[in-house]
Amino acid sequence: MMNADPELSMFPADCRLFEDSFSEENTYRVSGQNITIRQIYCANLGVSASVWDSALDLCQFFENESLDLRGKRVIELGAGTGLVGIVAARLGARVTLTDVPLALAQIQSNVERNTPLSGWPSGAPAVFPLSWGRDHNSFSSGWEFVLGADIVYMPESFPLLLDTLAHLCKDGAVAFLASPMRREHGAQDFYNTVLPKMFTVELVQRDPDSNINIYKATLR
Repeated sequence: MMNADPELSMFPADCRLFEDSFSEENTYRVSGQNITIRQIYCANLGVSASVWDSALDLCQFFENESLDLRGKRVIELGAGTGLVGIVAARLGARVTLTDVPLALAQIQSNVERNTPLSGWPSGAPAVFPLSWGRDHNSFSSGWEFVLGADIVYMPESFPLLLDTLAHLCKDGAVAFLASPMRREHGAQDFYNTVLPKMFTVELVQRDPDSNINIYKATLR
């Protein structure tokens, strides 16, 4: 996700300090894996608190396409609950999960919650803050896959996301991005106009019932 609004710094990082905060735990069966996710709902997490349908679709896409993630270097942007990256790690990828700082405690908790009894095939996912367009240069470009689910919803963040994707994919990474095609959030414009400025973009899956598309993007 993009860098948090400075005004949000007035909110404490611990959601338990909000009287109206609550959490729920759900188990999802995706890509042959049972993943238990704790979602913490409070003011400072916002959209990061939820498991979105696009994340479930992207995880199912791994299985449908028989995507071989074993030993692959994978980074997820706007990880939120961590579901997508956790699934990739359970399938053998070496995963880095990123989001704004306030979301990291929730992600780390879910990583620990889903540690396989036999251990992570290629090591536990790493969790780091990444603010689009600001600190992406502190990350390597040596990835094989860049993942994002429901991260295209703020048009003012599109140039920052584009710069971040271009850096992360500089050494040949393939990006898979899953998005609800909400007109009011500019998703169609991002994939048809913004992303093609620097990437070759291919629609690889469309779910008309949920209006969720999955795109494959490679840097030109």
